[in-house]
Amino acid sequence: MIILWHKNDLRLSDNKALSEAIEKSDQILPLYIYDSNQKSWPLGETSRWWLLHALKDLRSQYQEIGGDLFFKEGEPLEVFKQIIKSHSVEALYLNLSFDPSSLKECLEIKQKLEKEGVEVKFFNSNYVINPENFLNKSSEPFQVFTPFYNGVLKTLSLNFSLVPKPKAIKVPKNFKGDKLEDFSLLPKIHWYKKLEKRWNPTRKAIKELLDDFSKCVHKYTHDRDFPAIDATSRMSPYLHFGQISPKEVIVYLIKKTSEDKVAPFFRQLVWREFGMYFLYHFPHVAEKNWREKFDHFPWKKSKSLFDKWKKGETGYPIVDAGMKQLWETGWMHNRVRMIVASFLIKDLMIHWREGAEWFWNTLVDADLANNTLGWQWVAGSGPDASPFFRIFNPILQGEKFDPEGEYVKRYLPALKNVPKEWIHKPWEAPMHVLKNADVTLGSDYPHPIVDHNEKRVEAMNAYKSL
Repeated sequence: MIILWHKNDLRLSDNKALSEAIEKSDQILPLYIYDSNQKSWPLGETSRWWLLHALKDLRSQYQEIGGDLFFKEGEPLEVFKQIIKSHSVEALYLNLSFDPSSLKECLEIKQKLEKEGVEVKFFNSNYVINPENFLNKSSEPFQVFTPFYNGVLKTLSLNFSLVPKPKAIKVPKNFKGDKLEDFSLLPKIHWYKKLEKRWNPTRKAIKELLDDFSKCVHKYTHDRDFPAIDATSRMSPYLHFGQISPKEVIVYLIKKTSEDKVAPFFRQLVWREFGMYFLYHFPHVAEKNWREKFDHFPWKKSKSLFDKWKKGETGYPIVDAGMKQLWETGWMHNRVRMIVASFLIKDLMIHWREGAEWFWNTLVDADLANNTLGWQWVAGSGPDASPFFRIFNPILQGEKFDPEGEYVKRYLPALKNVPKEWIHKPWEAPMHVLKNADVTLGSDYPHPIVDHNEKRVEAMNAYKSL
């Protein structure tokens, strides 16, 4: 019997570990282990909600081909030892996750189980590159995205070959797992009901989303920066949980359109790869600045300002709309993610780690690698980072990327009658404009909690001091 340990690869298609396990053994034990005592970056509440539904969907996929998905709760090594004692186990197969704690755990499990005569084999099905041996001309890790991207293009063709979905599987009849429903994955507060209206964490939903995206992917380069336009793939949570592989996404889109039309979107998938690559080669960056000089940055602590940022009560509409979108949907448009991150870091001068932790707990696509890379990029403390003098002006960003105020009005209905000339700076609107829009600042919508122009100067001076 081969144990197939599912981690962030919750799919049957294009799954190398599953495919080879079926080739090598007539009995496969598909297993998901939930470690509720995980100490390093335990799943946030939104991620746990998504995981529950993704696991249910994967179990139904297995059942369609005559198999099943089994569950165990506990520390993985101990779970495997118990199974080995009661069953004849030839090997353990898994697709690697490359975040530091997971990788360390997998290597320790491999070392200990192989001493007991169980082969442990790793596969890479969730990324298009192997971070270990993908290096620059100096045999060093890439530290700038563009050379990394060019290196990927030189190495790969977009005509990816995929591992086919198995047609049948045999699982052991005498194995008893735990009940998925006993894992307490759902948050006690029922705010997750909002997510159920917005998301369907199933393989079926992926096809529907890709079909919709294929119709607008040719406009992706331009439209993806405008949050009011539904021009993004929404694939990020499905990719994070491995319900689809990046290769599958590209192959599907090229079949629907063409390689030329899909290429700009592929660049964004390579940014995802760069995040994983960054975290793999510099595992400390999830907690610490990559550029050590930022350890001396004069960060501020302010619970009241941080809470206003979290709740979308900063008085800057594009920032507040983004934070409301996050709370309502578990997701935020990427352009707006940069704007809200810049506001927290450079207007409020609150440490990027606090923002990263909030995103980790609230995003359906909370991915340690991409979350870390995104926040350190905005802060300027990461590789290939945004230059210190790039401080997003929330008014100008709103006027440029939400010129009609559609996005803002969608998530801030109190401002729905404010004319577009004032929608991104309502505090500057004449009194009669606000009166006609039925808006009283300080009551219906807050005054700005800081003056952006003053904070920009303060942030610039702090950055220059480094």
